[in-house]
Amino acid sequence: MYSFVSVVIALLNFYELLIVLWCIASWIPRKPGGIIDDISSVLAQLVEPYLSIFRRFIPAIAGIDFSPVIAVVVLGVVQQLVVGILI
Repeated sequence: MYSFVSVVIALLNFYELLIVLWCIASWIPRKPGGIIDDISSVLAQLVEPYLSIFRRFIPAIAGIDFSPVIAVVVLGVVQQLVVGILI
């Protein structure tokens, strides 16, 4: 049981890391066809579906998108709930 919980926690932490990396990559200037552009595209394909859930309810304020922050907080809450339920 503990190994299952560890795997779930590791997956949630990894997804949080992907969101943070996507945020950082969005600040880096890129040129089409470059390595940063390729990495950003892959990260976007992985995190955009999840972030779009929060973008429906939380619009950008002064051009700043807070959906990644809320998404990471929600993942942290889910992680705590999973640990509390499964342990």
